[in-house]
Amino acid sequence: MNVFASDLPDVLIVEPRLVGDPRGFLLEIYHASRYAEHGIPASFVQDNLSRSTKGVLRGLHLQNPNPQGKLVSVVSGAVLDVAVDVRIGSPTFGRHAAIELSEQNRRQAWIPRGLAHGFLTLSERADVLYKCDRLYSAKDEIAIRWDDPALDIAWGIADPVLSPRDKAAPWLEAIPNLPRYGEV
Repeated sequence: MNVFASDLPDVLIVEPRLVGDPRGFLLEIYHASRYAEHGIPASFVQDNLSRSTKGVLRGLHLQNPNPQGKLVSVVSGAVLDVAVDVRIGSPTFGRHAAIELSEQNRRQAWIPRGLAHGFLTLSERADVLYKCDRLYSAKDEIAIRWDDPALDIAWGIADPVLSPRDKAAPWLEAIPNLPRYGEV
């Protein structure tokens, strides 16, 4: 397995180990001790599977308090996966990492606690699997506007398909309860 930093040092890109032969392949999606060696938690408590069609943008989302770290994989299709550092006091506050995750490249993204997360579906359909190190808490969820000019994310789409909540999400500067760097 190969692990390297993205444009945000805390966001890691993982290339899992793949063993293939003429019958197909085996992909080790997660191995606690190997991932822990790279700072990815050895304990996940919730797995989520999301299916989206082309042009669907989900995000940007996070929880505070009770932030979640997420290990994100694409089972089928392709997405542009984005993590944004919104931790008050972070040296990379407001910066983002954009990573294409697909069934072809089999990459994963580790998004640590305190960062906002979202993705845009690039293929006709995509199934995204993400492992969370804390349980979902609706009362703690925060949505940030996907096209906030302060974040300067090049999504490559002008009019994505959004949920009503994501359409109404506020700009980052209007959110009072962001996590603090070093406290998550």
